[in-house]
Amino acid sequence: GFVVGHAGLYQALAMFAVAYFIIGMTVLSVCAIATNGALDAGGAYYMISRALGPEFGGSIGIMFFLANVCGSALYVLGLVEAVVDSFGIPPGQKAGTGVHVLPQSYWYELLYGTVLLALCLIVCLVGASIYAKATFLIFLIVAGVLGTILVSFFATRPIGVPIRLPYFNGSEIENGSFTGFSLATLRDNLGGGYAVDYTTGQMMSFSSVFAVMFNGCTGIMAGSNMSGDLKRPSYSIPRGTISAVLFTYLVYNLLAFLMCATCNRTLLQKDYGFLRDISIFPPLVTVGIYAATLSAAMSNLIGASRILYALARDDLFGRALALAKKTSASGNPVMAVILSWLVVQLVLFSGKLNTIAGVVTTFFLLVYATVNLACLALEWASAPNFRPTFRYFTWHTCLLGIAGCCVMMFLISPVSASASLGFLLLLLLALHYLSPSSTWGYISQALIFHQVRKYLLMLDVRKDHVKFWRPQMLLMVQNPRSSARLIDFVNDLKKSGLYVLGHVELQDLDTLPSDPLQPQQDSWLSLVDKLNVKAFVSLTLAPSVRHGVRQLLFTSGLGGMRPNTLVLGFYDDAAPQDGLARHPAFSSAREEVPLGFPALRAPAAPKMLSDREYVGIVADALKMLRNVLLARQLESLDKAWELRRAASPPPTIHVWPVNLLRPDSARYADTCSLFLLQMACVLNMARAWRRARLRLFLCVEAGAMPHAQEEKLRQLLKDLRIQAQIQLVPWDAVTRLHWQTHQGPPGGPAPAGEAAEEEEEEEVVNFPANATQVSDEYVCAANKLVLEQSPAPAVRFLYLPRPPADTSLYPLYLHQLELLTRGLGPTVLVHGVSAVTSTQL
Repeated sequence: GFVVGHAGLYQALAMFAVAYFIIGMTVLSVCAIATNGALDAGGAYYMISRALGPEFGGSIGIMFFLANVCGSALYVLGLVEAVVDSFGIPPGQKAGTGVHVLPQSYWYELLYGTVLLALCLIVCLVGASIYAKATFLIFLIVAGVLGTILVSFFATRPIGVPIRLPYFNGSEIENGSFTGFSLATLRDNLGGGYAVDYTTGQMMSFSSVFAVMFNGCTGIMAGSNMSGDLKRPSYSIPRGTISAVLFTYLVYNLLAFLMCATCNRTLLQKDYGFLRDISIFPPLVTVGIYAATLSAAMSNLIGASRILYALARDDLFGRALALAKKTSASGNPVMAVILSWLVVQLVLFSGKLNTIAGVVTTFFLLVYATVNLACLALEWASAPNFRPTFRYFTWHTCLLGIAGCCVMMFLISPVSASASLGFLLLLLLALHYLSPSSTWGYISQALIFHQVRKYLLMLDVRKDHVKFWRPQMLLMVQNPRSSARLIDFVNDLKKSGLYVLGHVELQDLDTLPSDPLQPQQDSWLSLVDKLNVKAFVSLTLAPSVRHGVRQLLFTSGLGGMRPNTLVLGFYDDAAPQDGLARHPAFSSAREEVPLGFPALRAPAAPKMLSDREYVGIVADALKMLRNVLLARQLESLDKAWELRRAASPPPTIHVWPVNLLRPDSARYADTCSLFLLQMACVLNMARAWRRARLRLFLCVEAGAMPHAQEEKLRQLLKDLRIQAQIQLVPWDAVTRLHWQTHQGPPGGPAPAGEAAEEEEEEEVVNFPANATQVSDEYVCAANKLVLEQSPAPAVRFLYLPRPPADTSLYPLYLHQLELLTRGLGPTVLVHGVSAVTSTQL
């Protein structure tokens, strides 16, 4: 009567259609999730948490708990309103007459609500079995009353109904009319006629009427809330829910038409209990109203208790809900029932039912939207294990349900909707950072996998362009205990590219009972989390380190995301130091160093690979067209200290883009030099290194027009948009040590012509074919030249020549690299094989 009286038949039918469209879409989602596996206690909370993860599940669980609590209070207040309407002392009278003996005031109505709520509490405390029996009895009563009402519309003759309004004196009475079936009455009631609600004194509107009406449709979750008490929830929930929705929709529409055709608007708007006046047996209507509202109140109370119990059992809120875990001997969560009852009692202080109707409706709509979202996410993830036996849904129905819920939320009450979403966001953030990890599975992982696979297929390596090149690193780590700072440093070098931590285990799978790498995987992933680096982990078994690195270079990555740069620690005789225990990520007393990593190699113990094998790895990577970085003494780099020290002078990065092992050439524009410049620039672009300044060293000889060389290099830096300070370094004294031993440039006269120039550029990047061309004395002098440049930098980038083709020279090659970088502190030797810089737009 309230809905039809204010909204009229057309708008009432539209409200029912919109409400049941939203509910219908949600029911399809509920049925799909309910038939996709075993359900436990918690209903919608259980569905959402197992589908979307603990953050969404916990936050929506709290919202759904509050919705059921407020819904229970709403129905109790509605029952109080009906009781007072039947037995209350009329307004303006001091003493009651006949059956009208109940005083009316805020505190008396609160007392009546408390008594009725206590009755609901007693039923719920006894257990689900008595609740089920009580609700079945109530169903029979309501069905009988409904049949009586339908007969009354046809059997009752036209009558006038006197109406005493609460805000008038007792002597002032308005007359409503039951006209019987009348075309004129139907015509008058077709359109809307919003007026002041006589119970609250507030002006009604479409949104406020819809908010009250929608609460009569929220019982669709009553069955799913009892999922833990049902014998076959996946069978009972779809059939019971769909049947209830269809039955109530037909009944609501039929009653709306009958009321509009037989009752004038005054009766509908001013007397919400008019069905008693037109019934052939009025007391039965009263009993039906009481039974229906009492059933709804109990349903919401027991639903709220089951949600609270499920939240407590999942430990998402820790000790805050520990009390709600306690159950009776029969398994009834009595403490959760009592806590829910206390919260409902607090909500009863709000007073009139229309006051909280908007909030309850907003909460329910938010829960329904999330149920649809859970089903939509499961459908879009396309996981093979999502095989619901209920197939009458698609992602379109889920999306329509979400859209309908969100639109109606803001139409009903923009303030309540915004506040609810804000509260939901706060709960999400709190649970994300504070709740323990769960083993339920995260739908986000399935969705990410689905999208990543799709975009990896779209990432076409044939469309690569140098303008969009980025470093994609494979860092080989023997033992993370001695490589923590190197791992952190390479993370700064990757520039949003792929970063893979590689490790080779020297074992033969044929001689092992199972894969030894699987137990290590968790330790490596925990390390990545603790060090806060954005890296993947790739472990392999191989008979030698060299074979293992080859495997990783061939197989690491996927599609267009494959490592293009190999990073190795330097091969020297320095004893490994355990830097992991001193790393800031593990400095807290609460943190423990991962136990899955073995102890470091003793200084006197043999190494896992020889010097020849180490240089062979470098040669293999270059043959496979991978860039190579050799990092020496990076474990001594205290990045935090370097970047926190006084702003004047800021920390520096020294760059030597010339092959110091080839004194016969000082070219700065070959591929390798440009790659070295790019890597130094990438490091400088990292957030942690932006305060650092690049210093580029130009080695010049007397009579070689150094200023012209400097201007040419400055123009190159300008074209490449690299900001760096250029410093001229005379190195005549160093090169003289070489020329004193070898008369003239090695290899005879300088070649001429274009082919000769290409040959010369190829020679520049190589280690000298004749190892005697560069003496240790010269290399030590070059080392001293680099070391003398002050102030000392945070890190140095040096040119790495290609290993010699003659494998017998590998030990000498490595020896001279060791001499060149001895005592320089954190140093990165760089060799690039691909063009990585661009001057184009």
